Amino acid sequence: MLRVRWLALLSCLFAVFALTVSACGDDDDEGDGGGGGEAGGTLNVYSSLPLQGASRPQTTAMVEGIRLALEQANGKAGDFTIKYTSLDDSTAQAGTWTPEATSANARRVAQDDSAIAYIGEFNSGASAISIPILNEVPIAQVSPANTAVGLTSDEPGADTGEPEKYYPTGNRHYMRIVPKDTIQGAALASLMMDEGCQNTYILNDKEVYGAGLSRNIENSAKEIGLEVLGNEGIDPKAPNFRSLAAKMKSAGTDCFVFSGITANGAVQLYKDVHAAMPDINLYGPDGVAESGFSDPKEGGIPANVQAKTKVTVATLAPDEYPPEGRKFFSDFEAKYNEPNPDPYAIYGYEAMKLILDTCTELGSDCSDKQALIDALFQTKGRKSVLGTYDIDENGDTTITDYGVYTIENGELQFDQTIQAAPSG
Repeated sequence: MLRVRWLALLSCLFAVFALTVSACGDDDDEGDGGGGGEAGGTLNVYSSLPLQGASRPQTTAMVEGIRLALEQANGKAGDFTIKYTSLDDSTAQAGTWTPEATSANARRVAQDDSAIAYIGEFNSGASAISIPILNEVPIAQVSPANTAVGLTSDEPGADTGEPEKYYPTGNRHYMRIVPKDTIQGAALASLMMDEGCQNTYILNDKEVYGAGLSRNIENSAKEIGLEVLGNEGIDPKAPNFRSLAAKMKSAGTDCFVFSGITANGAVQLYKDVHAAMPDINLYGPDGVAESGFSDPKEGGIPANVQAKTKVTVATLAPDEYPPEGRKFFSDFEAKYNEPNPDPYAIYGYEAMKLILDTCTELGSDCSDKQALIDALFQTKGRKSVLGTYDIDENGDTTITDYGVYTIENGELQFDQTIQAAPSG
């Protein structure tokens, strides 16, 4: 079974100051020089991920996947040497990503003439900040985790002005290799219906990701005949959610789903809902699919709440991936002595490998930032560790599979693959 476990954490050598560079976990952080523009020179690739707080087991695994892809390419893409720098978009005080750290990372990369690609963000709300900054350059941005619909399209779930407000030049530079929330919303609604839910109550954390996904869940639920009793935003800093839980109980709530991230009150919310309604089925998205939510040792939900909770993640069991994916898991174990990596490690790996393979195909043109962006958007029929996929004109992947996970002994355990058509 695929499980989420702690991996070795990256240590920060310097304190992060507001609006300054926040670079963690890379021994070679000086990425601002290099010989970009000449075959045989050095080009820089950065990642920006929250390396502190509840998401750090996932993001640490992503960084290790990125490093593995680069090591397997011998640190090269064609004649170019590729230098990788891991940046942190979180702070210890916040325990999650912050606008200040994200903006600092994006501006650092935007000012690096030798930078060709930016892997990030992990959180969709963070990408809403970094995308406009990198769009002005532009620099290819590949997210291994964002699912918010509005980052790429105005389909159901997007907010007013999305996605145009993120692209001041009018051109696209951002793409993602994880299915967007029209797919995840449909998967969650289908899962609830399949498990006998007659109605559901949705709460969201009001962030770009959480608010958008909640609309997708609601739209999909209504299309398949699952009654939605409510869809409300919460105060992530509230000490408890007992009044909301009581409201849900009075409404006769059958099943509950939270649309948000762990750092925004998720653990307390699930505990309070379960305390008010011990028999209710609880569901969550990839935003809570991490040990900070699932493992009591890391401040996560207790065993009795785990037993009633299922979450969706756009990752599958190792044996359900194509041969390339199964090889990734064996290579990862050989490199890091970890047979059960966090599910998102494979997305970090593919993000870097996509960049390296595309750069290699471009040859000397890889140092041309726009040429790399154009080539990435021409990705078609790519046979990868994730399966075969295209990148469409909006920057979205054509992969649609979502995994359903239960939680046992604080660990995510793969349960089934679910496919659902997105709401119209």
